[in-house]
Amino acid sequence: MAIKSSSGEGRTRSSLTIIIVVGLCCFFYVLGAWQRSGFGKGDSIALQVTQQTECTISPNLNFETHHGGSGSLSDLGDSEVKTFEACHDRYTDYTPCQDQKRAMTFPRENMIYRERHCPLDKEKLSCLIPAPKGYVAPFPWPKSRDYVPYANVPYKSLTVEKAVQNWVQYEGNVFRFPGGGTQFPQGADKYIDQLASVIPIANGTVRTALDTGCGVASWGAYLLKRNVLAMSFAPRDSHEAQVQFALERGVPAVIGVLGSIKLPYPSRAFDMAHCSRCLIPWGANDGIYMKEVDRVLRPGGYWVLSGPPINWKSNYQAWQRTKEDLSEEQRKIEEIAKLLCWEKVSEKGEITIWRKRINAESCPGRQDETPINHLTHFGDLRYKKMESCVNQYPEVSSAEEVAGGELKPFPQRLKAIPPRIASGSVPDFSVKSYQEDVKLWQKHVKAYKKINKLLDTGRYRNIMDMNAGLGSFAGAIESPKLWVMNVVPTIAEMSTLGVIYDRGLIGIYHDWCEAFSTYPRTYDLIHANGVFSLYRNKCKMEDILLEMDRILRPEGAVIFRDDVDVLIKVKKIVGGMRWNIKLVDHEDGPLVPEKILVAVKQYWVGGNKSKKDKQ
Repeated sequence: MAIKSSSGEGRTRSSLTIIIVVGLCCFFYVLGAWQRSGFGKGDSIALQVTQQTECTISPNLNFETHHGGSGSLSDLGDSEVKTFEACHDRYTDYTPCQDQKRAMTFPRENMIYRERHCPLDKEKLSCLIPAPKGYVAPFPWPKSRDYVPYANVPYKSLTVEKAVQNWVQYEGNVFRFPGGGTQFPQGADKYIDQLASVIPIANGTVRTALDTGCGVASWGAYLLKRNVLAMSFAPRDSHEAQVQFALERGVPAVIGVLGSIKLPYPSRAFDMAHCSRCLIPWGANDGIYMKEVDRVLRPGGYWVLSGPPINWKSNYQAWQRTKEDLSEEQRKIEEIAKLLCWEKVSEKGEITIWRKRINAESCPGRQDETPINHLTHFGDLRYKKMESCVNQYPEVSSAEEVAGGELKPFPQRLKAIPPRIASGSVPDFSVKSYQEDVKLWQKHVKAYKKINKLLDTGRYRNIMDMNAGLGSFAGAIESPKLWVMNVVPTIAEMSTLGVIYDRGLIGIYHDWCEAFSTYPRTYDLIHANGVFSLYRNKCKMEDILLEMDRILRPEGAVIFRDDVDVLIKVKKIVGGMRWNIKLVDHEDGPLVPEKILVAVKQYWVGGNKSKKDKQ
C-alpha cells in the first residue's frame, strides 16, 4: 500500500512539472511575439541599461544648493567621453543671438539691430559658460522679488540711471528693488491698484499679461501676488542687464523687441497688454505695432498705455518734447485704436486703457484683412515680417458670444477644457485625448517628485519645459512658488501654444537649433521631454545640450524623458559637462523603453575648476 501511494504522488509531481514547463514556454512565446511586434522594442536594451545603472537615484545626486559640485558620474562604458572646457570669463553673460558686436552690423531702422541674429554653426561656442566669481543661489521667492545678490549680476549702471525712479538700489552686497518704475516711482502696487479700478484683475478674469519694454519687470513682479502671470520682454540695450535682473528676481522675462518681426506668441494669447513709457513708436509705420498687439490680445482684452503722449498738455515740458510732436503722436494712436475698434474705457492722468471688442459683430466698421489661423504654426511665423494689417476674429453665432470662446476665471481656467480643444481647432486632439494627456502628466509629475523631493518646495522657481505640448507638465506642478516657460518647438507637427495660453499659462515659440532669448543662468530646472527624438538629424545634440548648460543655474536640475537609446547618447555627452547624472526607470517599470535621465549641474565659477576637476 505504501509503494502504490508513493507511485501516485510521483505521477502527480510529474504532471505538475509538465504543466509548469508548458506554461512557462507559452509565456515566453507570447512575450517574444510581443517584443517582435514593436510594442516591446528596445526592452532588451532597457534591461541592459537598467542593470548597468541600477536605475535608482544615486546617493551623491544632491538637489540641494551648497555651491560645490561633488560625486562621481555613472559608468559610461569604454567609449571616450569628450570633456568640455570652460569658456573665457568674458563670455559670462553671453547671449548668442543678441550679441552686441554682431547686432551693430545690422540696420537700426525699426530696431532690426536689436532683434535675434544668431551665430553660424562655425561661430558657435563649444565650451561651458562660467558663472561670475562669488555667484550664489538666488534668494527664495518672495524675497527674491526684492533682493538680488550683487555677485550674480554685478552691474550698477541702472542704480545711477534710474535712481530717482526707484528701479533698483545698491545696498552692500545686494541689489534692492523697491518696486518703482519710470511711470510709477511710488511703487508698482499703487500703480496696479489704479489699473485694477478699471480692469477686472482681482477676480481672475485677467490671468495672462504682456509687458512690452519691461525694464526690470517690477510690474510683472507685483502682479504675481494677484495671480496674474506676465510675459515681460525688453531688448538687450544700453539699460544693462534689465531682463537678467528680472529673471534673477524670479519673474518671467525674455530678451525681445517690437521691431520688424512678429512676436513669438500665438494670436489671442493675452488678457492684458501693457506699455509704461516703453518708448515704442505706437503711431509709426501705419500703426503696425498696435496691430501686432491686437493680434496677440484676446477678444475682450485690455491695452494699457501710460506715459508719453498721454495727457501731453500737462507734461510736455517735463518730457522735453514739443506740443506739436506729442499732439500728433496721440492723434495717430487714437486713430489706429479707432480702426481696430478698441473702446477707450478710461483716461486718467497719464494712463489710458482701451478694451478690444469681444467679436467682429460688435464692430462692423473694423476692417479685418488677415484670415484667422487657429494653428498658428510657428514654421510659418518664424522670422516673418510684421504686416500692417488687421487679424480677423473667429466667427461667432451671436453678438454676445466671445470670439474664440469665453475663458473661465483663473484658477478654474487651468482645469477647464480649453476653447481651442473644445472647438476642434487643434487637429488630432479631442476633449478625451486632452483629458488623457492631463492625467498622464499628473502621473509623470508624481514620479518626478519621488525622484526629486525638492520639486515643489520652492527650491526651483524659474522652470522651463523645452517641449511643452499641451502644457500639462506645467499644469501638474502649477504653484505660486514657481512658474514655467512653456516652449513649443517650431518644428513640432502643430502648434499647441494657443491651448497653453487658454489654460492660463505662458510660453513662447522657439527653435532649439538656436540659442534661447535669455541670459546665462536664468533657469533653476529644465524639463526636456522627447526633445532629442524630435530634433534627431535636425541639429547637433551637443549644441542643444550646451545651450541647456548656458541657461541653467549652477546646481540647477534637468529632467530628460526620452527613448533609452537617445538618452544613452545624451548621457555620454553630458558626462563631459560637469553635470552629475543618473538614469532612472520609467515609473511603469524597467521593461518600458522610455527612461528618465536626471542631472544636477555642478557649482563652479569663472577662473576656477569644480571640485571634481581638482580631484
